[in-house]
Parts: sequence; C-alpha cells; structure tokens
Amino acid sequence: MALPQKKVKATRVNPKKLIIFSQPKNGKTSCLAELEDNLIIDLERGTSFVDALKIDVITEAEEASKSSGTVVLPLDILKNTIKELNDVKTKIGKNPYQRITIDTVSLLEEMVLPMANDLYRNSPVGANWMGNDVKKLPNGAGYAYLQQALFFVINQFERVCDTLILAGHVRRKDIKMEDADIDEKSLSLTGKTSLLVSADADAIAFLYREDNKTILNFAPSNSALVGSRCPHLRDKQIVIAESDEQGVITVDWSQVFLQKSK
Repeated sequence: MALPQKKVKATRVNPKKLIIFSQPKNGKTSCLAELEDNLIIDLERGTSFVDALKIDVITEAEEASKSSGTVVLPLDILKNTIKELNDVKTKIGKNPYQRITIDTVSLLEEMVLPMANDLYRNSPVGANWMGNDVKKLPNGAGYAYLQQALFFVINQFERVCDTLILAGHVRRKDIKMEDADIDEKSLSLTGKTSLLVSADADAIAFLYREDNKTILNFAPSNSALVGSRCPHLRDKQIVIAESDEQGVITVDWSQVFLQKSK
C-alpha cells in the first residue's frame, strides 16, 4: 500500500446512516413513506394509514405465531427479513433497496432483548444466569450486551442498502446553564446508547412542524443534538413537506438525497 501524496477524493455524497427523530405524530412516517425506494421496517404499526414499501413486523410475528402454533417473536421476523434481503442481494448483485428505514429504533432496542440475553448467557460470567432481562443485572452490567445486540441488527440492515435511516422519538432533557434553562432534544434510547448510535451516524436531524411545513433540522444548537458530515446537509434546515390551502401535502426529499454521487 502506497502512502497518499495528494488529497483523496470523497467517495460519498449522501449519508450511509441517517437518524431522524421527532415528537410522536409529527408526520415522520408519512414523509418516509413518500421517499423513493425506501423499505420501512415498521416496529410500531405506524404505517397502517399510509401506502408504503413496508413490513409490519408485529403483525407478521402475530400471524406467524397463529399459523405455526408456536410463539414467533418480532426479533425472529427481523432475522428472517435480514436473511431474505441478503439472499436477494446475492442473487441480483446489488442492494435490494436504495434505502431502508427502521421505524422506530427506540422499539428495536426493546425487540433485541432476547438476543442480548443470549449474548450474556454465552459469556463466561453469564453461563449460569437464569434471568430474562439483562437490564436488571447489577451495576448496569447488562447494557453492554443490549448495545451489542442493537448494533448487530442495525449493522446487518446497513449492509443491504445504500442508506439506512433510523427513525426515533425525541428525548427531552432540561439542562441548567448559567444564564438560562435549556430544553435539550436528542434521540430517545437507553442510557449512553443514544450517544453511541448517534456517533456512528453520518447525519442526524430533528423533524418538526412549523405552520404548514415539515422541516428537518441538521443545524446543531444547545437545544438539539443534531448535525451532519455531509456538506449539503451541514447546518441546514430543510423543508421536506408542505401542505397547500386544500390540505394537499407535497413531500420532497431532493435536498436531502442528492441524485448524483461522486
């Protein structure tokens, strides 16, 4: 391997991993349903009222349990979906979808708990453990296994799409400053998991509504833990949806996902 003698050109324009978080019922899922070639992995039955490329994981698990006569967990559906996506990718020689959205990553953290439990049982210290929730281990020892399970599933989905979108709920935290109290907004996950997941993303945006517009805020501030490595998103507030006087909503993702890649 030769050491570079000049600047190496950028290889990406659009984010490989994008986090979008918001208050509930702010139109996040509806906007994501309008994003072209975007498979939504619906973990909270949030796509029931929208047309979309989607897999309703909870409903799939319930139907599989009825037909098989055994308990099928949502995690089992996720594993099967990942396998199918990988099989299709191998067959066609490219990612099956340009984009995949996990909606929401907050619920994914709950669904991977059985995997986290198994990871702990397979460790030297957990070989004789008879519990069913690593979060209850003393001194928070189980959260590392929960994070490991969460990242495993996230990484598996990331490998079969051009962009993985993690949709989530907002966590609000009151911060005391010298001259003001700040309402800080960030992705809602357990403990330090939010920071770990956010650090691994190329772009993070807070979605909110203002009058008839839905806006993605990538501009960091004291009140929102957001930002972007992508130059075209950095410090931007981008309108992705707007309704007219008749209530007709137009969704436009063209400023978020640029058509041309370098």
